[in-house]
Amino acid sequence: MEYRVISNRITAVENDQVLGEITFPVCGPETVVIDHTWVDPSLRGQGTAGQLMQAVVDKLRADGRKAQATCSYARGWFAKHPEAADVLADDWCDGPEACRLRF
Repeated sequence: MEYRVISNRITAVENDQVLGEITFPVCGPETVVIDHTWVDPSLRGQGTAGQLMQAVVDKLRADGRKAQATCSYARGWFAKHPEAADVLADDWCDGPEACRLRF
């Protein structure tokens, strides 16, 4: 599986076919919002979504950016991976109001 970064999107590609993706559009000067994670049903349960999340965390760290998350998978992933909390925006909130972005 190859992971490709294209602007604010990371895809999981195999044999030139996109089998997963995560999107994180800009929502502030140095902040993105992780708003979508998708994995092809053939790969579900194999850790692909988690690998996409780790790729986003690595990219954000490298770029010095922070994240908010409205995607339910991303929110759950951050809850299970406190070691990645350094990429969460200071005003991050993991409650239901996290789905209401403040621009």
